[in-house]
Amino acid sequence: MSDTGTDQFEAERKSLTALAYRMLGERAEAEDVVQETWLRWARSDRSAIRDAPAWLRRTAARIAIDVLRSARKRREVYVGPWLPEPLIETDNRAPEAAFELAQECELALLWAMERLTETERAAFILREVFDADYASIAETLGKTEAACRQLVSRAGRRVRENAPRFKAPADEAADLLTRFLQAASARDHKAVMALLSPDVIAVSDGGGKATAALRTLNGPEEVTQVVLRVAERRGTDSILRPGRANGSPAAMILDGGPDDVLTVIAPDEQGRIAWIYVMRNPDKLHHGRPL
Repeated sequence: MSDTGTDQFEAERKSLTALAYRMLGERAEAEDVVQETWLRWARSDRSAIRDAPAWLRRTAARIAIDVLRSARKRREVYVGPWLPEPLIETDNRAPEAAFELAQECELALLWAMERLTETERAAFILREVFDADYASIAETLGKTEAACRQLVSRAGRRVRENAPRFKAPADEAADLLTRFLQAASARDHKAVMALLSPDVIAVSDGGGKATAALRTLNGPEEVTQVVLRVAERRGTDSILRPGRANGSPAAMILDGGPDDVLTVIAPDEQGRIAWIYVMRNPDKLHHGRPL
């Protein structure tokens, strides 16, 4: 294998990892997709490849589609809601270098994309994130350009329907998250309610390995009741620490104990909380790292 071929693949590795992570929402599976893409690249006749980056993206997308189809079946029997795995950053912990570009993908967007079919998701990501032309998307998916335009349009509509519609500045989101956690810790029902959008939803993922709600919570009253119940059970001994997850402000406990948690919120246009992400599954919080 030539050094030139190796260097070309390595130059694209971060982009491929970001593509695979956006498709699958899990680091280990994204890494597997990139590894398989590397193996196919190593076996390919590169003299016949006119556009190496496009070839690599197409190959990674096709592999990711197959992996996602298999993953869908596993997620159907997952205990409680399935949430994408966070890319966590703290003072003492940084995401792997390979996931540097993937950090830009918000958890709320990944969650919204779970409503898409495998081909819708691939078409949407290739077009909206990687600015692929429709001819390339059509070649990747084995469809006509017209069909791919419809896929991207339909996917965009579904994402807009499910994802929070407003991206707040990081400092505003961090302040809102702090005020929400302080109100919950104080067991202040009125204060918590005032911070929530009328259409707020909260999703928690325990994966059957940690306590979490077994369905999505809807509306301020239901969300507040559960939040205050959790705060009362946790007490004041467990201290949430600031950090970042997928580029957004987060609050977390990562001590390797039963209280481990990561919380991210997404505000609405009025500065209230529209979406709450709570990760409790220890496999997704620690991802093979020492506790």
